[in-house]
Amino acid sequence: MQPREASVNQSADASPVPGAHWLILLLLLAAGVAVRFLHLVSKPFWFDECFSVEVARIGWGNFLRLLWWREANMSLYYVLLRIWLHFGQTEFFIRSLSALIAAATLPAIYWLGRLLYNGRVGLIAAALFAFNAYSVRYAQEARSYALFLLLATLSSCFLIALLREPSRRNRLGYVLASSLAVYAHFYVLLLVVAQWLALRRLGNTDLSSPQRTAQMRRAWIAVGLAALPLLVFVAKTGAGPIRWILRPGVHDVLGFYEHLAGGSNWLLPVIFALACIAAVLPVRKQLWECKQDRETWRIQFLLVWLLFPVLLTVLLSFARPVFLGRYMIFCLPALLVLVAAGLARIRQSWLMGTALAGMLLLCGQEILFVYGHDFDQERDASGAATNFILDHAAPGDGAVFHIAETRIPYEFFRTLRVGKNTASPDFTAPLGPEILFPRHRAGLDYRDFTGKPTAELLRAAQASHPRVWIMLMNNGSEQNPDPTTVMLSRILPESFPRMQRWTFTKVEVRLYSKD
Repeated sequence: MQPREASVNQSADASPVPGAHWLILLLLLAAGVAVRFLHLVSKPFWFDECFSVEVARIGWGNFLRLLWWREANMSLYYVLLRIWLHFGQTEFFIRSLSALIAAATLPAIYWLGRLLYNGRVGLIAAALFAFNAYSVRYAQEARSYALFLLLATLSSCFLIALLREPSRRNRLGYVLASSLAVYAHFYVLLLVVAQWLALRRLGNTDLSSPQRTAQMRRAWIAVGLAALPLLVFVAKTGAGPIRWILRPGVHDVLGFYEHLAGGSNWLLPVIFALACIAAVLPVRKQLWECKQDRETWRIQFLLVWLLFPVLLTVLLSFARPVFLGRYMIFCLPALLVLVAAGLARIRQSWLMGTALAGMLLLCGQEILFVYGHDFDQERDASGAATNFILDHAAPGDGAVFHIAETRIPYEFFRTLRVGKNTASPDFTAPLGPEILFPRHRAGLDYRDFTGKPTAELLRAAQASHPRVWIMLMNNGSEQNPDPTTVMLSRILPESFPRMQRWTFTKVEVRLYSKD
């Protein structure tokens, strides 16, 4: 091994972070914040984001009931968002919570690279993260994915720190980060299992000792106890909350890794793959040995982190679909550190810098794509549909939502509409049609988050309302509608012979009237 190569592969020691690294980190952090806040509201809020906000701002009694009843996953994000909303409720401000959390992940990525390798690898990984389009995509969404990614990264950072120095501080850091991550998204348990699998391969090195084994055992017991309420919730609710996930194919898995690299086409993912191969190649023979030395183990740790959660969820999906690309976002740090390790093996600094600059240029192009598009193409036009109803509603109209959850985006956009118009002194709030279903009280109730309208409710509405608006989402296709849509189409024409229909992206609005 060449002297230069040895310095690249040497693991980081406990020396202080050099001043130059602090400066570069600050510049990268500024760039990361800028790209995540730029065009923060260029794309409209969609169903999931509206759901987050409405869950976070209902009353405390309803909030706690809803968490236990069906929304315990992501509960940590809902609590943070609930606090955040006290300071502002504009679309920009709501999304800025995720953007700030995502920016905070950048120094954590640096720490991970430095712990596993050295500061050079940490800086390269941090630079790749700053301009990673997949991170930008979910940093600009009012959901828990940015928080999930940050806490998962910190969990692995404290794990490595605990192996290097089995202190109480590092053990508490690992337990806290991992436990909080469980309540940001329970799929982080896949990372904990991946960590356990990787540690089983750690041989007789300076990272393996009875003291460290005892520390890790105590840490995992503590994480398990902290996660117990969520595990009870999962056992109680089963797969119902994720029953909408479709069974993945090879194309979905390849598409996930393409997007994880920040690419919307093949070029950037191929370059990332080549860099990963460069990182793995020197230890390819040792990877299959029963016990690993420290140099080989860190590669295996990153590979298990990157591959195991995806492979396991894909295999489980043959019985019950559970794989979804954005739920695997916590695999991103492993990919970036592997790529950084591969780039750091380039001996000539100018050549490595050129290669990194080229990759960042491609990443920047993908960020421009993300500002106007989604990798997953799932965004709906519930805002446009809501505004259409509010613009065309007449006194005495009623409104029925095809499934209870459809009321959630309606309430979010109606609130925005009220908030904007109240600036006018002669404003009378356009509350829209009277909500017939779901409705348990004047405002949102935790029971309004689930259920379907009944034929009896529709027949009762026919006697008291001249017109009824119907808002439909996720109701199958026009050729194969779901049973609720079939029931609505059968019952309402009994008293409302006239029907008008308007279509928006993934949303349909109908108006049934008596004349």
